[in-house]
Amino acid sequence: MTQLSRRGLLTGWRRSTQAIRPPWSGSEADFIERCSRCGSCSAACEGAIILAGQGGYPRIDFRNGECTFCYACARACPQALFTPRDSAPWSLRVAVNDVCLTRQQVDCRSCEDSCEPQALRFIPTRDGVAALQVDVSLCTGCGACVAGCPVSALSLRSSDGQ
Repeated sequence: MTQLSRRGLLTGWRRSTQAIRPPWSGSEADFIERCSRCGSCSAACEGAIILAGQGGYPRIDFRNGECTFCYACARACPQALFTPRDSAPWSLRVAVNDVCLTRQQVDCRSCEDSCEPQALRFIPTRDGVAALQVDVSLCTGCGACVAGCPVSALSLRSSDGQ
């Protein structure tokens, strides 16, 4: 059972939902300890997807767009907080839930259209509605598919269990 604070109950915030931090920001514990919450990363974000989250810590909101992996957030940070650009930005990968329109036998391909690395593809079926096939090995975790989904069936989750 999720425990809610009084404030969390009134604002709808649930403690169990871990925010997605900016790319190259490392572990959650290290990020929280070292981030000064200055807002420099948010101001520098080309896609305007870095917002102030719980406690003022930056979080990613893919409903606003995608991450272009420009590294502007890391360059703008006054702390030595971000890992080098040649390392993996994060371990996020796409996850599809049951409200996906194709799982409801409705033809929709908005996620495929927005997925540049083609991690999301549709395979023809006998019943006429193509089935969504996800290749997580191709997914960069950019979030382009999230904003374009008309029913919010897509999310990004850590592939390393964190």
